[in-house]
Amino acid sequence: MTGTVAEGSKAPGFSIPTDEGTNATLESYGGAPLVLYFYPKDDTSGCTREALDFSALSDAFADTGAAILGVSPDSVEKHAKFRKKHDLSVALGADESKQVLEAYGVWVEKSMYGRKYMGVERSTFLIDANGVIRKVWRKVKVAGHAEEVLQAVQAL
Repeated sequence: MTGTVAEGSKAPGFSIPTDEGTNATLESYGGAPLVLYFYPKDDTSGCTREALDFSALSDAFADTGAAILGVSPDSVEKHAKFRKKHDLSVALGADESKQVLEAYGVWVEKSMYGRKYMGVERSTFLIDANGVIRKVWRKVKVAGHAEEVLQAVQAL
């Protein structure tokens, strides 16, 4: 079920376990904007920086009524260790089956040193209170990204 999710389209539904011991669904964020960001792997430099940046701005996001959910194929246990180690304030969803990654079109073929493999394309989706995708960032560069997303949320 590989998706091509575009701005203005209905966000694909999902249901995944989080490091908070809950099950995150699109409906559980109903009535509030959701920043859904996908990242490759816990505790790597870029992914850690991105999670720290979103955590640093979590109060500003909360002031707008928006929630933040980071998703990777790592397990709930890895997420919990990652969150505790770096004192993160954002919830982390475990998509070990890669169904959500595929639905949002972020499980893609990548290449490193000439070797092709499947992996997560660092991407962020801003979903409004009605479940409509308002903004999509693909192939995200981490520096300044959380601030850019916050500005988009504030403009909703």
